[in-house]
Amino acid sequence: MSDSFTSPLFILAAPRSFTSLISAMLGQHPQTYGVPELSLFMGETLRDVTETVPGIRQQRAHGILRMVAQVYFGEQSLLSLESAKRWVFKRSHMSVGEVYIELCRQVAPKMIVDKSPRYPSKPEYLQRIHETFPGAYYIHLTRHPRTQGKSIMNIAGGLMAILLDSIDKSIDPPVIDPQYLWYTIQRNSLDFLSRIPVAHQRHYRGEDILANPQGYFEEICRWLNLDWNEAALEAMLRPQDSPYACIGPYGAPYGNDPNFLRSSAFTQRKTVSSSVLEGPLPWRPDGQGFIPDVIELAQKLGYE
Repeated sequence: MSDSFTSPLFILAAPRSFTSLISAMLGQHPQTYGVPELSLFMGETLRDVTETVPGIRQQRAHGILRMVAQVYFGEQSLLSLESAKRWVFKRSHMSVGEVYIELCRQVAPKMIVDKSPRYPSKPEYLQRIHETFPGAYYIHLTRHPRTQGKSIMNIAGGLMAILLDSIDKSIDPPVIDPQYLWYTIQRNSLDFLSRIPVAHQRHYRGEDILANPQGYFEEICRWLNLDWNEAALEAMLRPQDSPYACIGPYGAPYGNDPNFLRSSAFTQRKTVSSSVLEGPLPWRPDGQGFIPDVIELAQKLGYE
């Protein structure tokens, strides 16, 4: 384990914004290390993040367990997963920042690429990142709010939106509406990034990156002072080669979007469909469209 490490790259984005694919691709560069969703900064200590919680939130610990099994014990298996659980238990009293720095040192000199979608959901999570890594880099990754909303609603009838409290409570009965989650994530990200040096942040639309990965990955690599050559590009175009781009062992199968884990390969597309801001939203039974705040912010981010 190296005593020094490279500050990580954090991708700030709403769920279902091409984050799993783009993060995995960036994480396949020979000088980076793409991790599963660690979600570490959601608590003060490691115990806060990994303690057993009934229901779906048990999946919160899958990412850290899979990474520890891989980087400390060389594989993701039932045996290495048990070792990873002991590793986590021994550090449960440590702050999340201390644990994250230890992980950075373990994979050094590679730069960690982390895209845990919960980070921009609350300002305090982002503040913990900044306090731990004042020199971190950030990509604010966005997707059109209409197509992102459709993707959210396709997951168990909007269960993700419900769990993240993306609900229009101004009417009776309340309506599940992912536009509120989209707005909160973008607003929190922009407010946080307003305090980060310009040289340490970039904004990209996910649709643009997937339509022209070579052009955008070259730009990102040069920004991060990563080598840019044919071998790097070829590696980045194969996200399925990541040890975390598949279903994990029993006890920690996830740590990422299940749809991505079942089909993680990148398929080149000339264009990635976008959408429009005007008009009724398909997930609302009352035929209402985007609220003015969402339209204004989406336009500032380059959407129409």
